[in-house]
Amino acid sequence: MKWTFDWLKDYLKTDLNAEQIADVLTRSGLEVEDLIAPLPPIAARIVECKPHENSDHLHVLMVDDGGKDLRQVVCGAPNVRVGMISALARPGCVIEGHEIQSGKLRGVVSDGMMCSGRELGINDDHSGIIELPDDTKIGTPVVDCPTVFDAGITPNRPDYLAVRGVARDLSAAGAGEYIEPHDDIFAVSGKARGVNIKTDKCRAYKLAEIHNIKMSPSSAKIASRLRAIGINPKNAPIDATNYICYDMVQPMHCFDADEIVGNITVRMATDGEEFTDLFGTKHELKNTDIVVADDAGVLALAGVVGGARGCTHDKTKNIILESAYFDPVCIRKTSKRLSMSTDASYRYERGIDPTITGTALMSAVKIITDVCGGDIVGFSAAGTDTPTNPEIEFLPETFVQKTGIEMSADEMKDILTKLGYTGNFAGKKWKVTAPNSRTDVKIPETIVADLIRIYGYDKIAQNDAHTTGDAVRGDNFELHTKQKLAARGLNECRSYGFGNSRIEKILSNKPSVCVANPIIADFDTARNSLLGILLNAVLENEKRGYPDLNLFEMGTVFDGDMPGEQHTEICIVRTGATSPRHWQKRNRAVDIYDVKADIVSLLNGQNFTIDTENPPLWAHPYRYGRIMQGKKVLAEFGELHPSVARALKIKTNVIIGIVGDTENLPRRVLPHGPIVMGDFQPITRDFAFVVPSDFPADRLVAAARHATNPISSAVVFDSFEMPDGKKSVAFTITFTPREKMSESDLAKLHADIIAAVEKKCPAHVRDK
Repeated sequence: MKWTFDWLKDYLKTDLNAEQIADVLTRSGLEVEDLIAPLPPIAARIVECKPHENSDHLHVLMVDDGGKDLRQVVCGAPNVRVGMISALARPGCVIEGHEIQSGKLRGVVSDGMMCSGRELGINDDHSGIIELPDDTKIGTPVVDCPTVFDAGITPNRPDYLAVRGVARDLSAAGAGEYIEPHDDIFAVSGKARGVNIKTDKCRAYKLAEIHNIKMSPSSAKIASRLRAIGINPKNAPIDATNYICYDMVQPMHCFDADEIVGNITVRMATDGEEFTDLFGTKHELKNTDIVVADDAGVLALAGVVGGARGCTHDKTKNIILESAYFDPVCIRKTSKRLSMSTDASYRYERGIDPTITGTALMSAVKIITDVCGGDIVGFSAAGTDTPTNPEIEFLPETFVQKTGIEMSADEMKDILTKLGYTGNFAGKKWKVTAPNSRTDVKIPETIVADLIRIYGYDKIAQNDAHTTGDAVRGDNFELHTKQKLAARGLNECRSYGFGNSRIEKILSNKPSVCVANPIIADFDTARNSLLGILLNAVLENEKRGYPDLNLFEMGTVFDGDMPGEQHTEICIVRTGATSPRHWQKRNRAVDIYDVKADIVSLLNGQNFTIDTENPPLWAHPYRYGRIMQGKKVLAEFGELHPSVARALKIKTNVIIGIVGDTENLPRRVLPHGPIVMGDFQPITRDFAFVVPSDFPADRLVAAARHATNPISSAVVFDSFEMPDGKKSVAFTITFTPREKMSESDLAKLHADIIAAVEKKCPAHVRDK
């Protein structure tokens, strides 16, 4: 989205300069990617004019532009002469969309370009270079080149696609005072042809019919602003529709009224119906496309592009202006299917203000008639302008709960009012409605986001509290977790919050959360797991010769399409070998114990058990485990199922770890620094039990550890298969006495451990 500084000042009274405005916008959520201050053409006097040696029509000029030295310019204008003052575009100037550069013309260096009136946008004269009055001061700008803002617009903020919307946000952020526009009110009148809406995909459609216009260039102000943002001015009617599109985020279209047969009808296309756009390209339409038609056929592909029949030209005398609201999803599907993105479709897809069609139409009519004259035949309309934004219940205390920032109710009310919110701001429960241009505001959390960005992200105090031994919350917990995984050699991935329904069905039985309007076909769900994204990363890296990967991602996954139906998941993927081949040591393939260790590192020393029952679809049935605390599943780890790997065309061995919900991870971190020694030295005892060969050793050790409190650690040091189909597992228990212990106390502790293990596990003490 581009706009000029002087354009912005139509709606914002401010003392800030362009750089300060850009800083305020970026801090409040609208990132200004570039601030362009174009180099203007300047007045220059021709001091010398000689014929070009290698051309019969070019001249080599020496011009005085107010600098210390004369500048050499090659020019082919027939009216060039010594003593003439004209416009010089120096290297760096942009003329008709092209940047002027120093170069050679027929072997002679030209350090600029002399300009005609048309090239400057002053008039249509291109017969020669423009001649300026003799009293023009040398070196002064010939035309205004306004400063241009270029900002990146996120899909959820369609109001930022209007200069008015940007000005309102700046006013709320304290950058100036918003100047409320005085727009004319639309009313059906006169004898303009009728409008019929035959589809619910068009909410409102208005038109104005104007006869006997004189097709003329736009005013200097509008032409200058359009040219500055990269739109070449054509004529007043076309320029008016482009101008309103950027000024009010209302796409419009202009028809030649003499080419239209009968009334205007908005309907769905029929399958196979043909349409030729204004660029001469033929399209075969489907019944999912909205069209604007007359009695003779299709005039325009609604919200996307106009047609060849009915488009205006230099000899047009009578015009019809269209201003309408079309369904965003429908426009998006048509635009993507035809691979055609226009200024109109870009705005309709994001959802424009449904109540502004009439206001925009009246503004465009005024712009055109002020320049082209003409007789207004009348205005027609169909549909409704009823606002669609819901009334939202908002508790001021919600802001404090979500952000931890204390803000008074009066300050919140002031910010929301400046942003255009209306409603009842009294009591503990407010009922507010967002401005019609804010089609993204549906839930209280969006209001919180508006308040915090206007308040200022830079004003949020950093949390300097130490996390040692304390609960780790919010960003500290997330950062601490990521640092732990990175320290284990894992590289963080960041991805979009979307998934692929086909891959999700392969990986699990969890239902997919479908997206009604996906940005691309492969991103058709709100992701229900991070695994699909990381497996796709594995595939893409494998294709490019990088089979050895150590990746993790921590992000939101979705359980449903309602607020609150989401949680944070961690997914770990290791593939290939643990290290590159080397003559000093033998490398090995990654295995499930590598990923298990990654997950255990996040448990901060807490106890757990391992269960291998009921592996999910993605997991190998005999190389899988889940980490448990009681009946609660903390995490899963395992090898990718061979059939899943084949379905995804992955050839490398893939080991996976998933922490299904980070809320299950401990929020307390172990204290750093030296270990404090106790008053009594630790005591170790070895135990050996015989268990079935398929019984996990972890469950055996867990039963021993829970037998009594003084146990500080339990480590398996031996395991072997026995001839009778059973196995022996030996482990060392370490006691940390809290008081003096006698031999009888130790004997009782020893017996308690054996009894606890034999009670909870199918085990007995090994005799030898």
